[in-house]
Amino acid sequence: MSSIQQIADKLAVPDALYRFFAGIDHRDKTVLASSLAENAVSDFTRAGAKAGFEYPVLEGRETIISALTTSLASLDTSHNVSNPRVTLNGDKAYLEALVGAQHVPRDDSSRHYLMMNHYKVDLIRHGEAWVILTCTVDNIWRDGDVAVLSMI
Repeated sequence: MSSIQQIADKLAVPDALYRFFAGIDHRDKTVLASSLAENAVSDFTRAGAKAGFEYPVLEGRETIISALTTSLASLDTSHNVSNPRVTLNGDKAYLEALVGAQHVPRDDSSRHYLMMNHYKVDLIRHGEAWVILTCTVDNIWRDGDVAVLSMI
C-alpha cells in the first residue's frame, strides 16, 4: 500500500464513525446506513450496564438502524468523536476513539445525560468507503439524570 493510500485510508476510516453519529444526531437513516456493513454488530452492553440499563447486542444493519432510531426517537442527541486512532490491515481496519454522547429529552431541555464512551470498532472497505463491521462500547464516565435514558 502506498503511503498516500495509507494516509487517505487513515482519514477515511474515522469517517464511518462520523457518518454513524451524523445519522443518529440528524435522524438520517440513509447516512446511518452508509456507515454500517450489512452484517454489522453493535455491542453497547457494557456502557449500558454502567448506566444501569440493559441494551441488547444488535446484529445486522437494518436491526441497528431500527433499534437506534426507535430507542432515541424522544431524545435530541449530540455525539463528539475525539482521539481517533486507526490501525490498517489491507481492506480491514481497527479504530479506537472517545465519544462524548449528550442526551436531552425533546420535550424537556432542562434535563440531560452525558456519557464519555470508549469505542472499539472493526471496519471493512466497502467500495470507496469504510463501513463498521463491529462496534463495542464501554463507558468511562457519565453525568446527569440517568432517567433521561429510561426511554431507551
